[in-house]
Amino acid sequence: MPSPRFSLPALALVLLAISAQAQKPLSGVEQARLDSIRRPYNEGDIEFMSGMISHHAQAVKMAQWAPSHNASKSLQIYCGRVAMAQTAEIGLMQAWLKDRNQPVPEADPKGMKMNMGGMQHYMAMPGMLTDAQMDSLDKARGMEFDRLFLTYMIQHHNGALKMVEKLNNTPGSAQDEIVFKFSNDVHADQSTEIDRMQQMLDALPPKSKSKR
Repeated sequence: MPSPRFSLPALALVLLAISAQAQKPLSGVEQARLDSIRRPYNEGDIEFMSGMISHHAQAVKMAQWAPSHNASKSLQIYCGRVAMAQTAEIGLMQAWLKDRNQPVPEADPKGMKMNMGGMQHYMAMPGMLTDAQMDSLDKARGMEFDRLFLTYMIQHHNGALKMVEKLNNTPGSAQDEIVFKFSNDVHADQSTEIDRMQQMLDALPPKSKSKR
């Protein structure tokens, strides 16, 4: 009995059906990730996600000092939330870059490492604290820590808003679903937190003047 013959299109459909049956169905998260990878992204998206990793890393380091630096209870609670949320977002950004075969920066609170002329240096993102500011925050304790932390973190958050603004003003950027949602969340959350931190700062007793 002669073997049945298939046309090329029919054979392709058969192979596709077999392949589909052999594959396990994707979970909702896996499908969303795959759909996002298929969407267009550009250098502006890569720059934003790469730079925000070190920006978040510095915020996490600042927040983690609260317990050991005798911060007020309310500030310690706030810092705990900041550290948890931004650590998770660092993971999201690193995964986004890895899924697109892009270099994945370390979560370094000093800034993003850059190599120029064989020399390595750190590129600070907008709003990030200088070494001197980080040193002054690390030396502060109690109410003075609260005051400096709130002052510096408002500066830090304002820098993040500038990064989102730059992303949105870059033609073709923020078309990727994950970048679009994440950047919107950063803008909304950090704008709200700036207002909250300003209220906390205003509620602190006036800074006492040193006696001569």
